[in-house]
Amino acid sequence: MPTARKQLVSLQDTPYYHCVSRCVRRSFLCGTDVYTGISYEHRRHWVEKRLLELSQAFAIDICAFAVMTNHTHVVLHVDAQKASDWSTLEVLTRWHCLFGGTELTRRYCDDDQRENLTKIELQQIENKTKLYRNRLADLSWYMRSLNEYIAREANKEDQCTGRFWEGRFKSQALLDEQALMACMAYVDLNPIRSGMAKTPEQSDFTSIQMRIRAALQGTQPQRLKPFDAKEVGLHTLPCHLNDYLELVEFTGRAIRADKAAAIPASSDTLLQRLGIDLDNWMELTQGFEYQFCHLAGRLHSLQHCRQTNGMHRIRGSGNAKRLLGA
Repeated sequence: MPTARKQLVSLQDTPYYHCVSRCVRRSFLCGTDVYTGISYEHRRHWVEKRLLELSQAFAIDICAFAVMTNHTHVVLHVDAQKASDWSTLEVLTRWHCLFGGTELTRRYCDDDQRENLTKIELQQIENKTKLYRNRLADLSWYMRSLNEYIAREANKEDQCTGRFWEGRFKSQALLDEQALMACMAYVDLNPIRSGMAKTPEQSDFTSIQMRIRAALQGTQPQRLKPFDAKEVGLHTLPCHLNDYLELVEFTGRAIRADKAAAIPASSDTLLQRLGIDLDNWMELTQGFEYQFCHLAGRLHSLQHCRQTNGMHRIRGSGNAKRLLGA
């Protein structure tokens, strides 16, 4: 029996999560069907566009993503404090960007009608706002808003009904900086490992391509969580953008079978700061999704999760456990 989602997501332990959604049977998210010759590549744009739209409404930031042939990877940061700071009007406005809301909530968002609302109606609106606020900082609602939208569009195009995705998305809690950086690199290098692209900048519909293109202009993508080594906090990722781009580049070179691993000293800043062993790092970034079950990160957080969420089994390879402290 699958583990309840509330036992897999604990914002007290970490706000970072790696989520994977896979298509059922031979359903195509993207790519070309070898039997019919039909191309579904345009659906990759659907996923990327929807992801970026959701990041503007939810209190959830995108750290990394990759749209593959039959599955998607996304690394998310849940900012519950951001959602709690929103006003009633902002919560309702964000909710209405994605969902219809109710007649009362729509009236509240209308400046001309807001003053005419009664106390009872205002109380009902506050109750709805509390519900919407929680949902806009909820990982399951985020993934539901992504996957249901894509499934409906795909089924409409295929002129069929039924399940498009496997049962539910898979989530992994990223409990520390090592786990976060390793998982982001794993996601960003997915197209290269699968042979869809030769270099990160050629990896279409990925976060790494967005970051590289923005870096060439001296900026960072507005809809992705930014890097900032000087002001590490809830609003930034814990290293410098240049360090991360170099790390992905040289990790990508190292996983190629026809070349020996060679990470130059220019990327040692991040590796040394996180205390990562090179051999273990290479094993981890080549198979992050399969090295761990639901958690990846420091041991004391794993123990805490076991105590608070009833998690009794932590699976992982030997090197993966050594690298992440399990």
